Amino acid sequence: MTEEIHNPVTAEELAHAFEEETAPVDLSRYAVEDWATLAVFWGMSFCVFLQFFTRYVLNNSYAWTEEIAINCLVVVVFLGSVMCTRMSRHIQVDVLYHYLPARVGRYLALAVNLITIGFFAYMSWLLWRYVGIVHRERMVTINLPRNIVFYSVFAGFVLMMLRAIQVFVGNIRRGYSVLERPAAFEGLGE
Repeated sequence: MTEEIHNPVTAEELAHAFEEETAPVDLSRYAVEDWATLAVFWGMSFCVFLQFFTRYVLNNSYAWTEEIAINCLVVVVFLGSVMCTRMSRHIQVDVLYHYLPARVGRYLALAVNLITIGFFAYMSWLLWRYVGIVHRERMVTINLPRNIVFYSVFAGFVLMMLRAIQVFVGNIRRGYSVLERPAAFEGLGE
């Protein structure tokens, strides 16, 4: 095993390390759905904290906090997926594009975009039908309609479809997609 060599740092050097100028924060890349997702996430976090506090500190837990937290998690997942769609951050297999001719890769990438749009449209339609079937259900521990969750998931799929259309149009205008040139998109989502 090799010996690690650490350079000692003085307290003054350490204190000055925190004085470095930082770049201004750029919030322009976030959309409305990102902020809604953040709000639901903090609501979920509050419910989880309240569940922990009432269960382990007060020894008398609120039953509704777990159900609300689970429903908030579902909403966070589907609204967060809108951000992934907008930024082309969903799981993608792009190794095939390295071995295909550029023209074939271009057509395949456009086909993938159209299939994605079709999938989101179909899921939106299925969810709309599902909500119509179960629109009278109530939550178990708190007297709220479960439609809140179902409509949020429906909105997530509709927004994913709209963002996928936006990505598709951007890919056509730009002349390539993240599948064809992943290096061109590095650093955009960080």
